[in-house]
Amino acid sequence: MDEKELEKILKAFSNRRRILMLKILKKRNKISMGNMASQIKLSFRSTSKHFSILYTVGIVDREQHGLTMYYSLSSKPSSIISQILSII
Repeated sequence: MDEKELEKILKAFSNRRRILMLKILKKRNKISMGNMASQIKLSFRSTSKHFSILYTVGIVDREQHGLTMYYSLSSKPSSIISQILSII
């Protein structure tokens, strides 16, 4: 893993809202965007941006059912992501 990739991963973890989102995802197998937004008391748009960052670096997976997008922790995280998730 090069420095740029590591930097992107660490930046994705360096936000308290995203850490809270990951804690919630660890307790649940998957969650819809709307449910997450209401749980963390954040707008749908802001929650979507946070999920986009987490998805881009491979921390979460997503799947769409109809009009609803569901997110879960990545089924194939890198070793550094797994290590960080284990301490959250």
